[in-house]
Amino acid sequence: MIPVTMFAGRDVAVLGLGLSGLASARSLKAGGANPVVWDDNAGPREQAASEGFAVTDLREADWSRFAALVLAPGIPLTHPEPHWSVARANEAGVEVIGDIELFCRERALSSSPGKVVVITGTNGKSTTAALTAHLLAASGRRAALGGNIGRAVLDLEPFAADLTYVLELSSFQIELAPGLAADAAALLNITPDHLDRHGTVENYARIKASIFAGLGPDGTAVIGVDDAPSQAIAEGLEGRYAVKRVAIGRRVETGVYVIDGVLHEIEQGRELERVDLSGIGALRGAHNWQNAAVAYALASSQELPSTLIAEGFKSFAGLPHRMEQVARKGKVLFVNDSKATNADAAAKALASFSGIFWIVGGRPKEGGLAGLEPFYPKLERAYLIGEAADAFARQLGDDVDHVKCGTLESAVAAAAADAGQSGAKEPVVLLSPACASYDQFENFAKRGDAFRELVMSLDGVEEMKPTQGQAA
Repeated sequence: MIPVTMFAGRDVAVLGLGLSGLASARSLKAGGANPVVWDDNAGPREQAASEGFAVTDLREADWSRFAALVLAPGIPLTHPEPHWSVARANEAGVEVIGDIELFCRERALSSSPGKVVVITGTNGKSTTAALTAHLLAASGRRAALGGNIGRAVLDLEPFAADLTYVLELSSFQIELAPGLAADAAALLNITPDHLDRHGTVENYARIKASIFAGLGPDGTAVIGVDDAPSQAIAEGLEGRYAVKRVAIGRRVETGVYVIDGVLHEIEQGRELERVDLSGIGALRGAHNWQNAAVAYALASSQELPSTLIAEGFKSFAGLPHRMEQVARKGKVLFVNDSKATNADAAAKALASFSGIFWIVGGRPKEGGLAGLEPFYPKLERAYLIGEAADAFARQLGDDVDHVKCGTLESAVAAAAADAGQSGAKEPVVLLSPACASYDQFENFAKRGDAFRELVMSLDGVEEMKPTQGQAA
């Protein structure tokens, strides 16, 4: 835990008692503050009360007593309209911040010589953050991974000279952290997202770009430039920071690019290093090439030698439920991509493999499988499960051989049997549902866990467990 001392002896309102909210309350209390907490749900309130916190309905509170409102990132700050708590805070002149801001202010107060690396983007930020932390840890560095992935930032290890914090940040966290300061910051990409919370793409991009505002004079800005908003942000930062551009399928003058699975590090047009990513199962596909390129640039900015980065890539296992290589049975590869809850997400996995025995279905999203037609030639057969089975059978029609399996258990058994008889070089049994899980599973993680268990129950399978460096 990182104690937050700046509000010692003062009352601080904490609204939203999920992982980050409870972590904030604990850190404030450890630092001498008096957190006054609330959540609209009874369960979190009971948990907070059991830990001795003052649980008070903030609708009825005297806001003049509060030094700050620490808001959970899931609560609207501005759009579609400010949450009632934000309005109350504004009326009382109480600042509204989040747990990332508490972290940054406490770091500044402590004058910690440790490093902070932050990563954001519409897509890929979790994998990139995990990969960056892995590269550091695999090389022998101490790295703490948290923020929007894994542990809340204030639950991480205390500041130390030899510790590098690798933080994944959502746009919701960034807008609650006006004092965000990092030694290196990365923006992977920007596509329209969360517009119900940010209003316009322009405002969303502005919030994402603010991760660079607190970079020091020696800081590094890493920016994927394959979309127009990110390219514009990169151009606006030139001359202010060391800017490393990242591109896929084309060259850059300074930064990192990947073409045909080969990563190139470039400085003013001169190649410094190259790393072959082909054959690294956890980094298949163009989207993972971008993740790897950004992680490479960030690790390099922390003076990690390219040879150690290349070795770290090889031992990265990937994140659960994101094109996770679960096991092999002979030449058949089993891949858990349960996180793919819509067609756009499933497209990344379908683009990364061939000879695919595709398990697809669940509770369908609008449009169903629309947009996946270019990948149909890669499919050997589709195994349809859940509520979407009938609709997906109609969408696939005669274009893709398919069978209605109903349950995941039936689909795994059928796909494994068919893949075992396939003449493909590397048949792939791929769970990439393009659907929500709620018809049969509590969430995508439970669905992915069930897939893994079913695969591991098959005769003759060998679990895939690459050796990984461990983050602190």
